[in-house]
Amino acid sequence: MDNEPILLDSVRMARFVARGSLRLDAVVPADLNAEALTVLAQEVPPVPYGTPLARAYAPDSFPARLLAVPQVAGALRSLVGPGPLVDHHAVHVREPRGGDAQPLHADAIIDVRPDAFDVQLMYYPQEVTLEMGGTLSVPGSHLRRTNETDTGRYQNLRGQDRLVCPAGTVVFVHHGLWHGGRRNDSDTTRYMFKIRFNPTVRQRLLWDTSDLHDPRVRAELDVHFPWYEQATGRLERYNRALLWRELTGDPDFDLDHWVTRVSNRPQEATA
Repeated sequence: MDNEPILLDSVRMARFVARGSLRLDAVVPADLNAEALTVLAQEVPPVPYGTPLARAYAPDSFPARLLAVPQVAGALRSLVGPGPLVDHHAVHVREPRGGDAQPLHADAIIDVRPDAFDVQLMYYPQEVTLEMGGTLSVPGSHLRRTNETDTGRYQNLRGQDRLVCPAGTVVFVHHGLWHGGRRNDSDTTRYMFKIRFNPTVRQRLLWDTSDLHDPRVRAELDVHFPWYEQATGRLERYNRALLWRELTGDPDFDLDHWVTRVSNRPQEATA
């Protein structure tokens, strides 16, 4: 039972829908983190695009054991379901006192599916300090569609999240989240391992739904982020409500009547 996947609950699922990311601090054991520093320094052999996860990594390989960590396995299943495909993976290395900050961007934003999404796992095997740079992201930006680096002209946005985390932290992000790697101003080489997953099942009620009607779910979905003004934030709430409808199968879910109002299409003719 100790190795059983630990599914997300509805509150954390709603947090992912609102923020576009979910952070699991220090969930990977220390021995696996130590091994990762050696494995990632040697790169990880690529797999062909769209390889089923069950065939992508040998059972005793480092990636397979990383994905078997109960919190990681449970979050992945909650977000994309069983049997996902591995789109691709990559090892990101920032040498000490080196590298430029990436422009703020979204990965493969030609993907504008409103009713499905890929997730990217970002794994940090060592403690990431502010000086080491880490990954910058903009909470709640994943449903505001842009094209690749259209946001690259922006250097800083209010409420941005610059990752500082303990060793063994895993972050799952929606494929549309605006983000960018920061330069490394420390004396330590920084590693990050990323895997993008494609779902193969409908992403509906895949998590632990026992708290689906907890008031905190709605509170998470209605959160405000400071990078947009109150009026323009209605677009984020509208898109979150649409996504939550898809994920839960509830066609009547809404936040402040936004979706209900604009989806009104009366069909009854006058006498």
